[in-house]
Amino acid sequence: MILAYSIIIPVYNRPDEIDELLQSLTLQTTNLPFEVVIVEDGSPNTCEAVLEKYTSDLNIQYFLTENQGAGKSRNYGMRKASGNYFVIFDSDCIIPNDYLKIVDNHLNDNFTDAYGGPDAAHPSFTNLQKAINYSMTSTLTTGGIRGKNKGLGKFQPRSFNLGISKKVFEATGGFSDLRIGEDIDLTFRLWKEGFDTQLIEAAFVYHKRRSTLKQFYRQTYAFGKARPMLNRRYPSTAKLTYWFPSLFVLGVLGSVFAGVFNFYVGLSFYLGYFGLLLIHALITTRNGFVATLTTVTTLVQFLGYGLGFLNAILKRESN
Repeated sequence: MILAYSIIIPVYNRPDEIDELLQSLTLQTTNLPFEVVIVEDGSPNTCEAVLEKYTSDLNIQYFLTENQGAGKSRNYGMRKASGNYFVIFDSDCIIPNDYLKIVDNHLNDNFTDAYGGPDAAHPSFTNLQKAINYSMTSTLTTGGIRGKNKGLGKFQPRSFNLGISKKVFEATGGFSDLRIGEDIDLTFRLWKEGFDTQLIEAAFVYHKRRSTLKQFYRQTYAFGKARPMLNRRYPSTAKLTYWFPSLFVLGVLGSVFAGVFNFYVGLSFYLGYFGLLLIHALITTRNGFVATLTTVTTLVQFLGYGLGFLNAILKRESN
């Protein structure tokens, strides 16, 4: 099977990010032809002017739609695409030069109708973005579920770095109308249809994520709210580990309260955890300031996800 790649990118009010992403795509080392399908999701600040810089170097299709969310924008792009394998990126990604070459070689050796890859921090990222990247990907924080741990069973690709065949799109209808968790929902549905997924570990992208702690908190809070809904839709996929951030937050609060009455066992445990986290982050990032920031971003991540998860559980129980 000869694979023809269409890169699908939804975008909302981020012309500067699209500029960086397209620049990285012009540097791909593969000789394979590919098209870039950009779907402007009702943006007041469009990226149309940016695209003019790359029309001679890239085969770009550009569509402006009403605001409908990232999932539906991706579906729109896949309907318009001419390829038979769709590669989906978020607009805040920078793509390494050999990405498509790695993916094509891997799929030709071990084809699956869907794959995902991990993310990394680019040297140009801010210290906070590097710390957020660590918190989102480290085995000490998320268990490596975003591509750093192959021993976790079937891999659940994330939409910032995801590939699916046209066959999968036609069988599943693509992304659902969910605004958060739509990529996990798609994975569960394609598994139900009998398709396989895999992690292509070397096919990583540089993912900027959020640039402030407030934005990061809101993002993780939304992730936490989405998980109970996914558990209800797909009960067989529910795991006790999804409760961990909520229990972590409750444990921190309980340990602080106990410390007021001179019971310090709980606080000692959490201080030990963050100490270990700091050492691991220092070894991983080789930057003392970034490593220190990871203690803050990790706490924000657990707080956001944990409270979002509990909010969704309690609202469901009260209805």
